[in-house]
Amino acid sequence: MSSRRTHVVTATATPADTPDLETRDRLLHEAALLFATHGFDSVTVRDICQQAHANLAAINYHFGGKAGLYAEVLNVAIQTMQATTEEIRKAGAGRSPDQQLEAAIRVFLTRVATTKDKWIHQLMLREVANPTAAFDAILKRVLEPRMAYMRSAIAGIMRCPVSDRRVALCMMSVQAQLHALLNSPLAERLASPRLTAADADRLARHIACFSIAGVRAIATT
Repeated sequence: MSSRRTHVVTATATPADTPDLETRDRLLHEAALLFATHGFDSVTVRDICQQAHANLAAINYHFGGKAGLYAEVLNVAIQTMQATTEEIRKAGAGRSPDQQLEAAIRVFLTRVATTKDKWIHQLMLREVANPTAAFDAILKRVLEPRMAYMRSAIAGIMRCPVSDRRVALCMMSVQAQLHALLNSPLAERLASPRLTAADADRLARHIACFSIAGVRAIATT
């Protein structure tokens, strides 16, 4: 988990504001780690305030309650993931469909390997497995745009419409490889206990080659 504190500034700070902003910063940081580790329902306001060294009224003061704090934590995560999607688009701009797919895989794995905010991926896994009311925002702002990009690349490789059922199935297969690599204890033992930037490049190439060959094979069926 990250030791860096997420800092979201909503107004220009003055000397008098600084303690409040520091408290808000600590609450966001500790809440992000706790929500990612234990899930929204299992984390209490008291847990967060104890970790952040803040009084129990601080969450209501800064966020209007636990739900508001969770929404702000998710907003930070969503903005980070949107930046990844934009990086994927830039990496694939003007390139062939197979290069676009490989770029998407490489950027994603590199981001996961090098980010200090490890809690984001863990929190997203929790949302996928046990969605909260905020999941629609994640779906619309992050997952749908990124999956649309990958479907377009796969359809280009297959030379078929994006609406072809095989495209969605191939996209699911690519995604399954990424998530199995990042979350399976068996994968950790067979591959690497910790994904590094060097690993990300090597594994991205492997997954891309494997996936592109599979997509082309499916295209002939």
